This record gives sequence, structure tokens and C-alpha cells, in this order.
Amino acid sequence: MDVKPERCSPSTDGCDRFGSERGAQRQWDCDLSAFVPSIGKMPSSKSSSVPSNNDIKSDVSNLSELTVSNEREFAENSTTSLTEKTGYCDSVYRNAANIFQRIHNEKPQDRILISYGNEPVPALPIFRDEYSQRASYELAFSALKYQDLLENILIDSCFYPCQSISDELTSLVVVMLYDFQDRKFQARQISDEEEPIAEVREVEHYLYSFKTKLAAALARCRIKHDALSIEHILPETIRKQEQRASALPLYAWINALKISPEEVYRNLTKEGFTRVDSISDLEGYTYCLDKHCQDVLVFPSFLKEELLNLELFTDYKLLIQDKSRSLAVRSVKALLNMDDDVIVAHMGSWLTVAHISVLTNQSTSKVFVCGVKSQAKGAALKDMFRCLDCKNTVLLHEDFTEIEPTDHRLQKAKVILLLPRCSGLGVSNPIEFILSEHEDAGLLKDLFQGSVAEDKLGVLAEQQFKELVHATHFNKVQAIVYCTCSIYKEENEEVVNKALEYGVEGGKVQPYRLSPPVLPVCCNSEISSDSFFKMEPSEISNCCFLAVLAREKDPSESVSVKDILARAAAKGLLEGIEIEKPSKKEEKKKKKSKAVQQRNMPKDISAQTKIAEFLGQEMVSLKSNSEISVSKAISNSEKKNLSQTNNSVQGKKMTKPVLNSSLPRMLKNAPNPSTMNKVLEKRTNIKPRAEDKMVVLKPVEIVLPPVMVPYFNPQGNKSRIAAHHYYYHWIGINSSTHGLLVPSVSKRLMKSKETLPSAVIKHPRPWL
Repeated sequence: MDVKPERCSPSTDGCDRFGSERGAQRQWDCDLSAFVPSIGKMPSSKSSSVPSNNDIKSDVSNLSELTVSNEREFAENSTTSLTEKTGYCDSVYRNAANIFQRIHNEKPQDRILISYGNEPVPALPIFRDEYSQRASYELAFSALKYQDLLENILIDSCFYPCQSISDELTSLVVVMLYDFQDRKFQARQISDEEEPIAEVREVEHYLYSFKTKLAAALARCRIKHDALSIEHILPETIRKQEQRASALPLYAWINALKISPEEVYRNLTKEGFTRVDSISDLEGYTYCLDKHCQDVLVFPSFLKEELLNLELFTDYKLLIQDKSRSLAVRSVKALLNMDDDVIVAHMGSWLTVAHISVLTNQSTSKVFVCGVKSQAKGAALKDMFRCLDCKNTVLLHEDFTEIEPTDHRLQKAKVILLLPRCSGLGVSNPIEFILSEHEDAGLLKDLFQGSVAEDKLGVLAEQQFKELVHATHFNKVQAIVYCTCSIYKEENEEVVNKALEYGVEGGKVQPYRLSPPVLPVCCNSEISSDSFFKMEPSEISNCCFLAVLAREKDPSESVSVKDILARAAAKGLLEGIEIEKPSKKEEKKKKKSKAVQQRNMPKDISAQTKIAEFLGQEMVSLKSNSEISVSKAISNSEKKNLSQTNNSVQGKKMTKPVLNSSLPRMLKNAPNPSTMNKVLEKRTNIKPRAEDKMVVLKPVEIVLPPVMVPYFNPQGNKSRIAAHHYYYHWIGINSSTHGLLVPSVSKRLMKSKETLPSAVIKHPRPWL
């Protein structure tokens, strides 16, 4: 096998890299040479006319536009910076060594190659600024990923064991060795203003003295693994995770207290950005709106440095934050009414608190933040919230579980946002997550191993369950939003279901139940059958688990129109609609219209109901004064006729006399006329109630005259009524006539209709 050692040496790598850059430059020159003749239209012969000044200016302008365009494309496609790495300051190396000492892989006794000392694990260092903090975590995580490779290099180069360096400094040696090979074994540039650290300078001196041997050992390792670079030595899972982290888009939410969305769009257009429809269309200087959160914009990942230098970001008008936190904040907003307060159980990222504050009413709602113990941290947070124009945040020094549910400060709180500490294995960029959410550095070790130890997972789940149960004890709270970045069911579904089964003992509050998160736009595939929202880690987003626990609605409580409009606005249903309060005149008109509607109710519903009530009262008095027997059955034809008669009576006055065929037949056991007269006298003397006045007149005025008048003697002969056997009887309330008072005739009268005087029967209105 013909092996070329120079391809594996560090110096050759640099030549190859710069050779590829020179190749790109040659291609760039060819592109320009092909472009200049076309834009300038310069002839090839020397005798051609010289171009005018306007043509030259036009060519230069076009050339500058092309240069800017190609620079943007080169910045997008390039994965490495052209600037040489010069190393870090001494404090970064020391802090990175302390972090690595906490998270390095401890191997079994029979596999230990290098000893890291027996000193206790140091506490987390105090960082000078955000840059040094980020650099320290990145350097420690890189040393963790390549721990086996770096240990083999130290042993193969005979650097270890070193009599001059103690085992307690081994973590510092490993960290500085990774940075040394990353700089192609070039010397570090040291600033004169930097304060030197003795052990850092000592380790650096010994590493530089072994420069050649270390480079050769690295080359042999690459040949052994047939790897073009050390990145190819990493496990497949780690490489995929790093690819996701590098391609993960940037999510930024709009600070509505400082700028409107329309102004953001205009400013981005001025900066050369183009708005596209979806994340799949992001390419170059483009952005799009997130499909779940209305106030979140999405940018390509390679533009981070440029975006942070834009005025929109330096003035806190746009703020970059992971999408999972924006999903939780939007879910909280959808559950709030106009004047409700919010409890943020964990401080986590100050961006989450600021986002909630921006979406709430600054004058009537408050955002309570638990667990801000340090006064210095509290002062820094207040200054930061002041820069964002957030004026309704309240910092509490107690932890969430230390606060009593009956605390008088939290009686207006209706929603709790619970972002507990979790394993975080669904995060593609662990360093960003640790820095923003103030998580433990142990996440780096778990992410590198690809799993969490069972005992650690059990401790996390127990703490999450404790906090969720404590949140359910706040009687005034109506909803809880629970959100994690974990891929384990033990931290997600099982914690929520266990808390719901546990419930709240005692009290008269409504129980909690699962409710799907209310998001303006939500894919059905992301909502599980148990009403949980899940988003798996991918190249466009980190993992997100979201659960909303809402109290069951109390039927005795009424929701005001103001609250309904607030929730509708939170769901994005009132965009572009201005809601104004109705005037007093409009309210009076509404009341009048309601009264008219009640008066204009269908008569065959309201009248029948009131008549039934009145006749029910009459039945009681009738039973006490007479012993009238009522028939138990009526023929089907008679029922049909009676229903037709009643419908015509309730609609309008009858214009034709009722024929005998429409009357029910006489019952066998009939009362005598004197008893019936007493009943009628009692009926006329009854003082009806106000609501029954109209009802009483209808059966007397409409029903009675068509039946009685054909048999009434104008001369006052009362015996005619008895002679023709005419009387009244009551139909029960349960009958088809709805309890109306109807006349009855004897069988003999019905059979001898032809004996009645023809003049009386033919008269169209005999009662007049």
C-alpha cells in the first residue's frame, strides 16, 4: 500500500486547506474574467473605441454587486473561517479544565491509561464574561468528545507520564492539547494585558517542547482510522448530532413593546433579506415566519454573527431563543384573560420571562419569577428587563416549592409555567442550552454517551413530579403549562399522568384534565392521542414536549365578553379587527330586542304551557267541589279533530261555527246542571295572576261561544239547556287537548242533529 505520510502531517493539512482556498480563488477569478467582457462589452481588438466614463461606472457598479453577491454565497457555503486561530486567554483554559474534570469519562480500573488525580470535583468557575463562558464550555466539550484520541496521543508521543506535571493537572493538559492540535501546533498569541496563570504557562511550555512528537502521533492515529480529519474518528451518532446543530435554523421572537411586525419586515427588507414561505426555502439572506408561533421569525444558521450585529438585535427588538420556549410561552398566552397574573416556576432563561411579559398587559398583569436568590443577579435581570421595556416582572427569591399556595401575592395568578430541569437529550446544541437555561454541565457527558443513567433519570422524574403536584395545589390557578426538552417518557407523559392521578385532596376546586395546547397553527401529527404536543429533534428544531393541564369548567361560573375576546385574540382570530365597547343606547336596544323576542315566542308553545298550569290549579278546586268522573279514552278521530280545533283557536278567532261532528261525545256519568253552574260561577270569580290574564280569556272568549250559542234561548229559557242535555266536562292535562275546557253533547243530541232548527244551524254567526 502506497501511503503518503505528508498527507497526514499537520503542516500538510494546512497546505491542503490553503490549496483548496487558492483553487476557489482561481475559480472566482475565472468567473470574473468571464463576467467582465459580458458586462463591459469590450471588443478584443486594440483598435476598438475606448468605453465612455458612464460605461466604466456601470461596469464597476455591476462588478461590486457581483462581488457582494459572491461574498454572501461564499460565507454561506464555507464551514471554516479563513482567520487563523490564535488560542484563548489563560483563564479560559483553566475554567475549561475545571469543567472537563467534572464531566470526563471515568474508565474501569483495568482500562485506565491516564490518571486525572484524586482531588474532589471542583465547583463551577466564575466566568468573566459571556464570551469566556462559552469558550470554556466549547473547549471542555471538545476535549470530552476526543478524550480517547487525546489520551492515545499523549501516550504514543511519550509525553505521559511526565514527572514535572502532577496528575491533578492532567485535565488541563488534555484541554490545551486539543486546542494545540486545532491550531495546527502553532504558537499561541499572548496579549500583554492578559494576567498570566502559572500552571497554564507551565503546561503550554511542555506541550510546545513535544510539538513534533505530538504531531506525528496524531498522524499515526489518523492513518490507523483512515480518517481525513479527527472529526471522522467520532461515533456516527455524535457526527449526526453535530450536523443537526450546525444546520439548526435560528429562531427570533419580536419584542412587540419596541417594534411592530410590519416595521421588522420593512427593516429586514432594507438590510437585503427576502421573505420566503417555509423553512425549506431558506437559502442565503432569507427568513420566514414560524408555522406555530405568529411572532417568531426563522433565519438560516450561518447568518448568526451578522444578525447579532444588526440594529434590530442590538436594540432588543428581535431576540434569538430556542423554539421550544416560544411554544410554551404562546401556550401560556392562549390561556390568559385580560388581568390574569402568571407564575414562572423556574428562572431558566431570562428571555422566556421577557417573552411572557411582552405578551401580557403591562399595566394590569404581573409575571412572577421564582428562585432569584442572588441580589446581584436580580439587579442584572431588572436592568435587562428595563432595556426590553418589560415593566410587569416581579422577582421572588424563594424556590417554587417553598412558596405556599395561599400566598397573598399570587392570588391573581391563573396560569403556571413549569419548565423543570430535565435530561435535555433532545437538544442538538447542548452548550447553547446550558448557557441559556443555566443547566448543569453534566448534560455534555450524557449527550456524548447518548443516554442518562437510570438513577439520575429517576431523581429528575421525582423532582418534576413534586413540582407539578405542588402547582396543582394553587386553588386560584386555572391552568398549568409543563414543558421539557427530554426524549424520555419518564420525564414527560409518565410525570403528567402520575400527577393527574394523584389529584388534590380536599377542597372544592375543580380537578385538572389534559387539554391540547392552543397554538395558532398546529399540525395534527404533532398532537398525540393523549393531547400531548411532541416535536422530535431534527434539522429544523430541537425536541419539545408540551402538556397543558386545565381545570374542568365550573358550570356556575360565567365568562365575561372581555375574557372571550382576550382568548380569541390570543388564538389569532381577531387580526385586523378593532373591538369597541357598545354604547348605552346600543345596550338598551339589545335589551328591548330580547324582550320583544320573548313576547313573540311561538304561541302554541308559550300559551299551551301557561294554559296547562292554569287548568292544573283549576283541577284542584274542581275536585273539592264536585265529583265529576272523566272519561279514560277518546277515539283517534276525536283526538285529531280536537287538535285541529285547538290549533285554529290559538292562531286566531274562529270565523265559522264548530259543527257537531267536531265535538267529543257525551260521557256516561255526567254532573247535573246546578253543579256545573257553580263551577262556572267560581271560574268567573277567580282573580287570575298577572301572567295568566291573557291565557284565561282565550278559552272563554274563543272556545265557548261557538259551542253554546246554537243552543241558547234568547228568551232566557234555561230549561232548553237541560232539555238538549248540554253540559261541560274537563279533559285531563295529560290528554291531547292540553287540559282545555271543551263542551260535550249527549249521544241522543248527536244522533238527532237533523231535528234542530235549520235557521239556527245555517246562520253564519249565530251568537251575534
